[in-house]
Amino acid sequence: MRSSSSIVRVTDTAVPAAKPKKERWTFQWKELHSEVITSGLCTGCAGCVISCPHDVIGYKHEPGAYKPFHLEEELGIDNCIHGEKGCTSCTRACPRFRSWETEADEHLFGRTRNDDEVSGIFKDILLVRAKDDGVYDKGQDGGLVSAILIWCLENKIIDGALVSMLEGGSGWKATPGVATNAEEVLAGAGSRYTYSANTMAYDEAREKGLENLALVGMSCQTSIAPVMWHRKVGKVSKPIKLNIGLLCSKSFDDSMFEELFEVKYGLAREDIVKMNIKGVFQVWMKNGDYHEINLKECHAWTREGCNHCPDFAAEHADISTGGIGNETDWTLTIVRTDLGRAIMDAMIKDGVIETRPGDDDPAAIALMHKLAEKSRKRWPDWANAEPLLGIGTKK
Repeated sequence: MRSSSSIVRVTDTAVPAAKPKKERWTFQWKELHSEVITSGLCTGCAGCVISCPHDVIGYKHEPGAYKPFHLEEELGIDNCIHGEKGCTSCTRACPRFRSWETEADEHLFGRTRNDDEVSGIFKDILLVRAKDDGVYDKGQDGGLVSAILIWCLENKIIDGALVSMLEGGSGWKATPGVATNAEEVLAGAGSRYTYSANTMAYDEAREKGLENLALVGMSCQTSIAPVMWHRKVGKVSKPIKLNIGLLCSKSFDDSMFEELFEVKYGLAREDIVKMNIKGVFQVWMKNGDYHEINLKECHAWTREGCNHCPDFAAEHADISTGGIGNETDWTLTIVRTDLGRAIMDAMIKDGVIETRPGDDDPAAIALMHKLAEKSRKRWPDWANAEPLLGIGTKK
């Protein structure tokens, strides 16, 4: 077993003596509400919810919602009495507020991305799959995410993971949960394509006394931790040690199951055993039937928080993963940070995963860059310009 002391994130760096003094951060819920929550930039990641020290930000994890709101009405829904007194935690935690992308880049990589890095900064691109048949069969595509979590738990790198689970253990309704062992990891394996704000399982993890967490989430969620670290939001960011991102063009409102799958196609969510997107929505049923649904039919159920999201490639994860390209039994894996590379190298050495060069599937890499560019073009011209670097004039 590998000691956790050999794989750690380095957070302390030397600070130049002549570094200019930063402007005091004074932004609070009032600015977050107007610039992100109601402007269309909010992804529903719930970073602001878990960071609020006063527990005055609510969140509804249900169809038509997936967005934070203020619980106290003393100053109206668009202001906060704690913010007026100096609390700034919500804006410090938001991965869509002001210069979020460049700040996360600087913290993770020591530089901002170049204009030809539309998929973000990375070290390696690999094709990876789990060697364990049980993990491989239960996971999505190559089963890499499950393999990483299980290995990290067994080797004491983490003691828990914030993941997506199935409500009640079945039925295909995604809900945030905490996995602390291989059985729980595999119970949450597989893609849902509806939204789960996995950060909302943070309080459960802390109640269990967990101190070293992995966060598995869509691209918007993987920017939360480095933004928090950069802006020094406080102790809420410290337990998040590992960041695993899922390549994501969009997610769908949970009502799609009843209003499209069941009403039009007779596919009850409780009878679905697996889903995937490969140009079409692929659905496997318990009775062995297989169905394909045109993605255009699903667009009407696109979650509001996805309409302006510029990040397809989970650019601020330690390791970004996705099942795109021709090699459907392998996970396209983008290793971004030193921590991500150390974990991958150790897993290879321990024989937990097998890898191939990403260039073995050039179509997957090309598709990633294409979808990353397409997603960046969704970012509005009136917001901060950094996510549009390298895109040119939007069409």
